[in-house]
Amino acid sequence: MAMNRETKRLLQKQGQLSEDGTPKASRRPAPSPNAPREPRTKPRQFVREVNAELRKVAWPTRSETLNLSLIVLIFLVVMTALIAGLDYGFSKAVLFIVDQ
Repeated sequence: MAMNRETKRLLQKQGQLSEDGTPKASRRPAPSPNAPREPRTKPRQFVREVNAELRKVAWPTRSETLNLSLIVLIFLVVMTALIAGLDYGFSKAVLFIVDQ
């Protein structure tokens, strides 16, 4: 496996490679059936955390949303016309070749 020095150093730092650069063979330990589990989040707490995260989001303004939507719409129309034109041209070319 070819890797650059930076990747090699990172993997060595993480303990995945030995000093000479060969991969360390290790298996993840199987989860113990008696291992304590993290308690489930209650629905009310989940909703509170989701709302707290959504408050941190930088939402676009109405004008930004309209401008970006317009750009996407124009791009879709142009790409659809381009693909339709190519499809029409190629189909005419194939029919011209086959008819001869």
